[in-house]
Amino acid sequence: MRTLIILLALLAAGCSRVPLLPSLSPYKIDIQQGNYITQDMVSKLKPGMTRSQVRYILGTPLVADPFHADRWDYVYHMQKAGTTTEFRRIVLVFEQDKLARIEGDVVPAPAARQAEAPPEKSAADTRKAEAGTPPGAAPAPSGAAPQQEQR
Repeated sequence: MRTLIILLALLAAGCSRVPLLPSLSPYKIDIQQGNYITQDMVSKLKPGMTRSQVRYILGTPLVADPFHADRWDYVYHMQKAGTTTEFRRIVLVFEQDKLARIEGDVVPAPAARQAEAPPEKSAADTRKAEAGTPPGAAPAPSGAAPQQEQR
């Protein structure tokens, strides 16, 4: 009996020193939840759109709160190997069943608004226009006479 206790104690002590294999871990799958919203999708949204038009572009909202009927929440969460790699949240607010504003992580790009505005002239283009040189053309070397067009 005494030898059995000593033998069990030695075996238990020997097992505590077994190294764990560092490469052995459980597999964790990629988890994607919610609505994946891209910048292109949000750029298509315009104030004054109806709920059905917004639903056609973005899909059904993840959260449609009955207490806040004029607010739609779109949430996207991506986990890879157990860690969050991407989290996006966008809130659409409606007033009188028309889209009023967009809040959250993904908003309409300011570049889309700038593309509608005419490009501004630089100071060099202004000087060239005053000198008679077309914009984007190289200026004539100093001291040289301006070239005349051949007919």
